[in-house]
Amino acid sequence: MHITGEADGPPVKVGVAVTDIMTGLYTHGAIMAALIARGVSGKGQHIDASLIQTQASVLANIGSNYLIGGKEAQRWGTRHPSIAPYQVFATKDGNICIGAGNDKQFATFARILGHPELPMDPRFRTNVDRVSNRVALVRLINQELSQLTTERILELMEGSGMPYGPVNNIKQTFEHPQLVARGVVKEVEHPFVGRIKMVGPAVEYSGSDVGVRLPPPMLGQHTEEVLRGVLGYGDAELEKAVVGGGTVLYDYSV
Repeated sequence: MHITGEADGPPVKVGVAVTDIMTGLYTHGAIMAALIARGVSGKGQHIDASLIQTQASVLANIGSNYLIGGKEAQRWGTRHPSIAPYQVFATKDGNICIGAGNDKQFATFARILGHPELPMDPRFRTNVDRVSNRVALVRLINQELSQLTTERILELMEGSGMPYGPVNNIKQTFEHPQLVARGVVKEVEHPFVGRIKMVGPAVEYSGSDVGVRLPPPMLGQHTEEVLRGVLGYGDAELEKAVVGGGTVLYDYSV
């Protein structure tokens, strides 16, 4: 949260449970590596996945900048710390993210804005100049883009070779033609609420379908199955675990 948010605002929480998701992804990779190692050495391994260690590891270059040079990070909002312009801009009816990663792209963007003279302005000739004069440049860009709709800007940017894209809400995201074409949204039958829609896996395989086969389990739905089948619990041990409050069983007949 210290590095997320606008420079003049408070720390901001990331929009999704990044630490939980990333720890799961790291653990998935660790399991695959351990299985491969077992195939070579014949020995298995205990895997220790840590939420806090994951948080530190995903700091990546920001963490390295501090550890190597003692450089403290700051909040940049949607801006890029070393490239300008490269951020989200407000349009007449929404928001759009546009980046000019080099001088050629900036010249293209300047023409689209209707200001082909900008690359000759001493303040904006190079990326170093543009970063130094970011405030003035962003103010000018905001003046132009705020008068146009997002759709119109997308039309102007089409085929420009620049990175850009609208800031979609969740509805627009799942209705995006590319996500629809890839079948990201899956439907599955739930015993209580009927058919429900879910976000499918992010990876597909050429030889098998990894879609969504089962609905989300109810609380305690698989507890007995795991305790009996995996841990070998008998009736007395299972009853003790339930009575002691250490586990929950779910009865679908209720």
